[in-house]
Amino acid sequence: MIERRDILKVMVGSAAAALAAPAIAQTPAKPRTKIVFLGTKGGPRVGLGRSNPANLVMVNDTPFVIDCGMGVSHQLVSAGVPLESVKYIFISHHHSDHNLEYGNLVYNGWAAGLSTPVHSFGPKGLEAMTKTFWELNKFDVETRIEDEGRPDPRQLLIAKDITEDGVVLQTPDVKVTAFRTPHPPITDNFAYKFETPDGVIVFSSDTNYNPKLAEFAKGADVLVHEALYVPWVDRLVTRVKNGATLKKHLLESHTSAEDVGRIADAANVKLLVLSHLVPGDLDVTEENWTDEAKKHFSGRIIVANDLMELKLPV
Repeated sequence: MIERRDILKVMVGSAAAALAAPAIAQTPAKPRTKIVFLGTKGGPRVGLGRSNPANLVMVNDTPFVIDCGMGVSHQLVSAGVPLESVKYIFISHHHSDHNLEYGNLVYNGWAAGLSTPVHSFGPKGLEAMTKTFWELNKFDVETRIEDEGRPDPRQLLIAKDITEDGVVLQTPDVKVTAFRTPHPPITDNFAYKFETPDGVIVFSSDTNYNPKLAEFAKGADVLVHEALYVPWVDRLVTRVKNGATLKKHLLESHTSAEDVGRIADAANVKLLVLSHLVPGDLDVTEENWTDEAKKHFSGRIIVANDLMELKLPV
């Protein structure tokens, strides 16, 4: 027969053991915010290496696509993102390596089952481009609506021209702000700031060296900035007949990796990511890129590669 005092001893011993035992490891919470670098090569040339410019921000499983260079649909699928789940698209400027697959991305989402609205934002001309895209594909779209019972995609893509700096989108999770930065000869060109639950992300867009961009990115957790590796510009332009004018454009319209370091330092960002790499299809090493930026920025630097994921907070 068990005595009452023995029961008390067992209870006390069990309690002490519970207090002494290590806590059961908690399953790590799923990251709410991440960046996926879909295409990290600058320029319209299509090759076998890096894909053309495109980025993805995921916040609480909602995809925000930034720029739609050739290959963006394929890269999203490769990243495990269903095309029909895309909800927001941002175009920085109307160079083809940033908008060439804009309409096709939405079409491809529609072909995969898209039935919910997609909101797109970009410089003046985006609304007209959207209308023209659907006119170009009118026969196919109307045939498939009738023959396959699909919803009308023309009602799902809601485009909005950005005409001035400021907040362009506010959701319960994300605030997106546009900032005009020069990319000669283009002036309707916008950098974007994403304020998320896990940190602030700034995408520079294509831009020449612009100290005001550092003010826009001040204190950001992540600055994703385009970069030009100046020592190899001559090697790049020898491949084309318009080499002299292309060189002039590259030097006047883009930011050297060294000057990107200056921007990151002035902005005091936590992490600098070099992307939209020019040249992106020649054998410039990651060390080449970072050595240039390190001349002025002593913080963390990453050279983006296609389909690389970066989880926030950093």
